[in-house]
Amino acid sequence: MLEELAFKEHSVLILQRKWCELQCFVFCVLIQISYSDATPDSLPSVPGTLPHFLLEPEDAYIIKSNPVKLNCRAAPALQIFFKCNGEWVHQNEHSSREFIDDGTGLKIREVAINVSRQQVEDFHGPEDYWCLCVAWSHLGTSKSRKATVRIAYLRKNFEQDPQGKEVPINGMIVLHCRPPEGVPMAEVEWLKNEELVSSLGDDNIDTRADHNLIINEARLSDSANYTCLATNIVAKRRSATATVVVFVNGGWSLWTDWSPCNVNCGRGVQKRSRTCTNPAPLNGGAFCEGMSVQKTTCNALCPVDGGWEEWSEWTTCSAQCERQRARECSAPTPRHRGKMCDGVSQASENCTGGMCTQSRCMEGTNDVALYSGLAAGVVAVTVLVVAVMLYRKSQSEYGVDVIDSSALTGGFQSFNFKTTRQGNPLLLNSSMQPDITVGQTYSSPICFQDSIDKELFDTLPDIKVKVQSSFMVSLGVSERAEYHVKSHPETFPRALDREYSTADTVSPGRAHMKTTDIFNHLGGRLVLPNTGVSLLVSHGAISEDTSWEMYMVINQRDSSVQTEEGCEVLLGPEVTYGPAGLDLSFPVAMTIAHCAEVNAENWKIRLKRQTQDRKWEVRTVEFFSTSYYCLLDFSSCHVLLSQPGSYALVGQALTEAAVKRMKLAVFGSMETNSMDYSLRVYCVDDTPYAFQGVVNSERSKGGVLLEEPKILLFRGNTFSLQVSIQDVPQFLWNIKPFTTCQEFSFSQVWRSNQQPLHCAFSLERYSPATTQLSCKISVRQVKGHEQMLQVYTEKEAVPYFMQRECTVTSQTGAKAFKIPLSIHQRICNTFDTATAKGKDWQLLAQKLHIERNLSYFANQRSPCAAILSLWEAQHQDNGDLDSLASALEEIGRIHSKSHLRIPEESEADVNQ
Repeated sequence: MLEELAFKEHSVLILQRKWCELQCFVFCVLIQISYSDATPDSLPSVPGTLPHFLLEPEDAYIIKSNPVKLNCRAAPALQIFFKCNGEWVHQNEHSSREFIDDGTGLKIREVAINVSRQQVEDFHGPEDYWCLCVAWSHLGTSKSRKATVRIAYLRKNFEQDPQGKEVPINGMIVLHCRPPEGVPMAEVEWLKNEELVSSLGDDNIDTRADHNLIINEARLSDSANYTCLATNIVAKRRSATATVVVFVNGGWSLWTDWSPCNVNCGRGVQKRSRTCTNPAPLNGGAFCEGMSVQKTTCNALCPVDGGWEEWSEWTTCSAQCERQRARECSAPTPRHRGKMCDGVSQASENCTGGMCTQSRCMEGTNDVALYSGLAAGVVAVTVLVVAVMLYRKSQSEYGVDVIDSSALTGGFQSFNFKTTRQGNPLLLNSSMQPDITVGQTYSSPICFQDSIDKELFDTLPDIKVKVQSSFMVSLGVSERAEYHVKSHPETFPRALDREYSTADTVSPGRAHMKTTDIFNHLGGRLVLPNTGVSLLVSHGAISEDTSWEMYMVINQRDSSVQTEEGCEVLLGPEVTYGPAGLDLSFPVAMTIAHCAEVNAENWKIRLKRQTQDRKWEVRTVEFFSTSYYCLLDFSSCHVLLSQPGSYALVGQALTEAAVKRMKLAVFGSMETNSMDYSLRVYCVDDTPYAFQGVVNSERSKGGVLLEEPKILLFRGNTFSLQVSIQDVPQFLWNIKPFTTCQEFSFSQVWRSNQQPLHCAFSLERYSPATTQLSCKISVRQVKGHEQMLQVYTEKEAVPYFMQRECTVTSQTGAKAFKIPLSIHQRICNTFDTATAKGKDWQLLAQKLHIERNLSYFANQRSPCAAILSLWEAQHQDNGDLDSLASALEEIGRIHSKSHLRIPEESEADVNQ
């Protein structure tokens, strides 16, 4: 019965195929007849053209049970049929449309069919299921290319999974992978700790050779879990994970020097040692073979104590009525740590039986010496007085005296004034000694304390100050002297109520770092605590009848400074000050800490300002400008500015010798009721602002600073930074896998942009009784510098900052400045005025080492005020008033010599 049914189905298929062939034959005959009867006007515009395929069927894959659609388009075409596996597809299974091409006038026909999964599975032929198109025109037929239709799939099991390996450092690693069978063939990718290897951009890893992963030279950072990932249009398959461990075999360090012999006399032992730390074994690497300690015998020479020789003969009686004798400690001489002889080596006695004494012999001599000394003293005093008078006479030609250096170094003493001649009302009375019973030392650093801090702001104790007063004898100080200075109890004007201001809010995450205060004619200073950022508003910058509420803020988010081709790096925090409409008579002095080792050959450092359309304009540090002045020192950038806005200091490395200072710090914390201990190593730009971000983060975690932070000089040589832990007690602590050595890429460190980088080492103690951890952490740049951090959890915790942390963020009035207002005004009145000897402010700038771009100061209302503002900003931490006093004294000496050499010179001659 089944055989008959199968036979009938087969017969039906044959009849259907014959019927299709008959239809095609009839259709062809009809085409020929219509062509022979047609007039020339009814023929196509391009007679004698065979069908040309504009779209041919493409190879396709059936995904799951979704059918595929094959398309075919030809012109000129009267009819198109699909033929699959050598048989015509029924006309009812075609979907077609036709239209006329406007450009050629040809008839274009497009046909499509659907091929189902069932049709492909039912086909059993020598090749894959295929279909092509046949198109008819008046002149004949054309055939398209064959398009194959296959069922897509991907097996579950890999033909070969990668296998884990343990390889020595610098060895080659090859991981094999053969993906599962599939149609179409699967593409292979590799994962390293669940991250695509292709996205890491590591030239040391090659994944192109026959699906295998090859690491040319194994590094510690290559220790990871690797997975082979196979993907096609149907599915994605993961292989078994292969664990790769890169180990380091231990190596011996150099032998130490031999220790001293362990006995003082006779035969003993001495030893020397070495450690298995060159390198230390890591990740299961073999320990060093051989002995760590060597011993050898030694012979220590026994000590020989000294003995006295016999006394020598007495000498003859001297004019002092004495005679002497001596002996030597040479019987024997002390050797080999032996003791010296006890007793005296010389003896004396009166040789006249008491009848002659020394005082009687020398009585006449003492009187002569007394009178000679008095005569010499009188002559010296006379010469000194004459010299002083001549010197003061030469100095009186200079015009207006500038300032006594003792006022800068001795507490800013008050002076009495007198007028010596017309036009010189500021000349000091040389006959009056300076009053040093009152005064106030201005030695506050950039970090201010609260006004209630009695330790810093109450009356200071007596201060012993050395005064260098060789500058201008007319100031009434003729010798280098020491004064005891007492502080003055009243420092600020009583009319000022807001002398201090604290930061609005400083959250642990540095979400809001801003300071603000109201300033008037007296000026003041804004400071963001522990960031190295400050702003100085000089006295007189704000008019007397005006006050401004000024602010300063650090951008907490990612900096928006645009770089050129990605070559520039941010060297300090991005700082904004305002308000926008601020109108000042003198420029403000902004200080921003930076992390560059300043060298013009290695760095191109530039200041940038953000415009109103939020673009950044370049203000080069090296070239001249009359709108701003920039002074770079070792750790800070001091800028004189007239325009409020956002400013940032950026740098571009010109050579591989360019260096960034990176601060390294290690923190630790142990989980409550846990056996785990976490060590966190931070690498941040060496600016107070960047390190404060680390401190705030660790405070929230309860971390303890285990070692005083150290500085690493990180070179711009494109090599990475490696952090490894060493010398961990293996019997007390266990290091979790893959954390022994960790690595930062060069770009992560070089472009950190004030954001902290850190890695964590996770350790587990074997016993709850273990509370002490001692180890070392090595931080090194490949082919660069290295620093070692010593971790010892039992010692006292290191404070976050070496100085007390600050809460006060502003000062107004006189206490914000190192130089008192009266002294400041006298210096400006003196040096801003042109004299016969030239522009004196230029000489002041030269002596204060501010010699570049003097045209900026020449365009200021008071060049000297701008110079002193820059000096205040540069010395706000140490208050080094001696440098200013020394500069003024040297100016006095120069003008004194100039006066003696050139009695009357015109100003033009001096300028020439």
